[in-house]
Amino acid sequence: MRGYVLYPRFLCDETQGGALAIANMTHPLNEDIREPQVRLIGDDGEQLGIMSSEEALNIAQERDMDLVMISPAAKPPVCKIMDYGKYRFEQAKREKEAKKNQHVIEVKEIRMSPSIGDNDFMVKLRNGQKFLAEGDRLKVTVRFRGREMAHTDLGKQLLERFAAECAEIAKVDKGAKLEGRLMTEFLSPKAQAPQKKQQKQEKAKETN
Repeated sequence: MRGYVLYPRFLCDETQGGALAIANMTHPLNEDIREPQVRLIGDDGEQLGIMSSEEALNIAQERDMDLVMISPAAKPPVCKIMDYGKYRFEQAKREKEAKKNQHVIEVKEIRMSPSIGDNDFMVKLRNGQKFLAEGDRLKVTVRFRGREMAHTDLGKQLLERFAAECAEIAKVDKGAKLEGRLMTEFLSPKAQAPQKKQQKQEKAKETN
């Protein structure tokens, strides 16, 4: 079994530094465990005591399983008898399921000029509210050109108005801040918004 672990959907070979690397995890196992003594735990969780690594490996092989070092820093190191391939397969499934349940928060951006008209402002506002309702973070930017830099207060009023209009579904993460010719603020959706985004992602998966 040295150098290979075979289990559903995975075949890994090549030992690295006396350990077998699988799915970004590294555990010394089987013949690669050469410590004089180890503390052994059975596949059912039973404490089997302290013994030589050779004796521990023999017990694991008698049960047609692997000897895996799970705590190399302990004195003596702790080893466990297990079906390592099955263990890594199930762990990979759990990680995949956890990742599936996570939602990705994107940062969307709305850009305006300080001289934007009311109709255009409302269009930008509706788009921003849509992004927030779907669970995305929102960056709202006002760009100043030429002489508009003399009236940055108009940009600040515009951003404050935008935030006020979104107050029911969003909170201000970072208030209006001028950097060069750009004034920006960041809004984040309130608690219920990410749930809507996750529902939308799940619906998209079902249709694919």
